[in-house]
Amino acid sequence: MNQLFDVPAGGRRIAAVCVAVLLTAAIATEGADTGSVFVTVAWTVSGGLPLAALAARRDRFGTVAATGVLASCLVTLVETRTAVRPETTFGMVETSALLLLVVRAVRRCPPLRAAGLTGGALAALTVIVLRLPPSEYERLVPFAVPALWCAAALAGVLGLYLRLLDRYRAQEHRTVLQAERLEHARELHDFVGHHVTAIIAQSKAVRYATAAGHPPTPGELDGMLADIEEAGAQAMRSMRSMVAVLRSPGTAAHPGGDVTELRALTQRFARTGPATTLALDPRLEAGGLPPGLATTVHHIVRESLTNVRKHARRARTVTVDVRLEGDTARPAVLVSVTDDGPEAARAGEPAGAGAGPRSGYGLAGLAERTAMVGGSVTAGPRAGVGWLVEARIPLPGPLPQPGDDQTNVTLDA
Repeated sequence: MNQLFDVPAGGRRIAAVCVAVLLTAAIATEGADTGSVFVTVAWTVSGGLPLAALAARRDRFGTVAATGVLASCLVTLVETRTAVRPETTFGMVETSALLLLVVRAVRRCPPLRAAGLTGGALAALTVIVLRLPPSEYERLVPFAVPALWCAAALAGVLGLYLRLLDRYRAQEHRTVLQAERLEHARELHDFVGHHVTAIIAQSKAVRYATAAGHPPTPGELDGMLADIEEAGAQAMRSMRSMVAVLRSPGTAAHPGGDVTELRALTQRFARTGPATTLALDPRLEAGGLPPGLATTVHHIVRESLTNVRKHARRARTVTVDVRLEGDTARPAVLVSVTDDGPEAARAGEPAGAGAGPRSGYGLAGLAERTAMVGGSVTAGPRAGVGWLVEARIPLPGPLPQPGDDQTNVTLDA
């Protein structure tokens, strides 16, 4: 069906010209019913101007429409002063054009201009039946005028409906744009914040070690600066990726990684942070997750590691566990990130995801992002010592099961 209406611009112009010629010929044929060349030309002009207003650009519509309404009224007034009258029609094409003019005026024009054009069109429709012979007035006018008023009212209602529909579509478009802006803000926070947090943590480590009287050796300092340089470069790449998304609407809105990149993510984290253990289900490592869910899992792990770097500076080990749970017909992805940082170091942090003064935008964004794919996130102190961020995301269907064993990788800082 879409291919049927997929006409090139040149074809549409040709079709528009053909329609305009046919309608003009119909108006001229109605005018020829009067038997007068002058009246035929006048009818063609008075009927052609409302048709031209329907095809005019929005900035010229008001002027052309007002001219068409005025021309219709003048032609009717002049014709009532002459003996030249049509026998069978008072201008049906022109009447239809005036009704469509009401629809477009109510839909497109500001309220005052729309009211003026609608009133003028209603006046033209009221008097247009006077073009018929006077002998027809008593029989036709009591029925034709109310019918034309009802048609004008329906045209106004249709225009109002289309106006409200346009407003709804514009509001929906703005809502979509706002949602995209919020999504880009989350992406910017997730990608850039992760790397900037690493830079801050490493810079503080150098300062604290120096202030404690244990400055790093030249080799250690060179390694720390190399890690800072790498984190800064990654932050710049993330920012360029986000700028590319903003400049090109067709670019993927999720320039981040997926489950297959969790190993590299935890390795980078372990180089400048606590020892990190990754337990990844082989079925997920094979890349069987849908792209949106895989990206969400990657975001959850990355934001959790960023929060460990921010709020659990005394943590020595971090465990990242990503596995399938449930039966094979209705599985779910269970993501958990646990650190052994003392609970006292997190005083004031909430037990729920995204709440409280220290949770920031990260956990709140994770809760929103996970809810969008039908999952849930919780965060809070683990029994004993440490902190746990856990997310459960149901899958839309079963995944292949190459094996039940998990792959465990321990990465020491």
